[in-house]
Amino acid sequence: MYPKEYIDYLIQFHAERDYFECHEILEEYWKKEDPSNKNSIWVALILLAVSAYHHRRGNFSGAMRTLLKAKAIFLRNQSQVQILGLDTLQLFTLLDDRCSQIKQNNDFTNFPLPISDAQLLELCNYECKKRELTWNNGSSTTEHDIIHRHITRDRTSVIKEREQAKMDKKKKGNE
Repeated sequence: MYPKEYIDYLIQFHAERDYFECHEILEEYWKKEDPSNKNSIWVALILLAVSAYHHRRGNFSGAMRTLLKAKAIFLRNQSQVQILGLDTLQLFTLLDDRCSQIKQNNDFTNFPLPISDAQLLELCNYECKKRELTWNNGSSTTEHDIIHRHITRDRTSVIKEREQAKMDKKKKGNE
């Protein structure tokens, strides 16, 4: 019923607390499923994770900017929020709370997404157990590698993709 990538996103969000990886997982899925739609529900979820990533790093302006963009997209996609097994009212309460925390320059705290579908929650818990992870893990707020994932990750594939895109664009221009 739910895409595997969405389940992986939720596990990263709630168990690993690796918000950068959340972004990576759903960005690939979004590019495959709905690539030109900047108002896609997938983009809203990506931006929510990016906001959490920025907030945890103390980048309050980046956190607020991406959170407000996510909120606007969630507003336009409320029916899809429900289809994804999330409680719409609780989600908007959560987003407002996060905005307040960021506005006050409060330190980052982990937060759960308001999953309202019991089967989705059961599936996520099952996947966590298979991966030997703890659902709603409260840790990973100070681990250097997770906080600075964009700096510590291997960028070889990203660089190769960008170079290939440049070559493809150049090739198209010469035709």
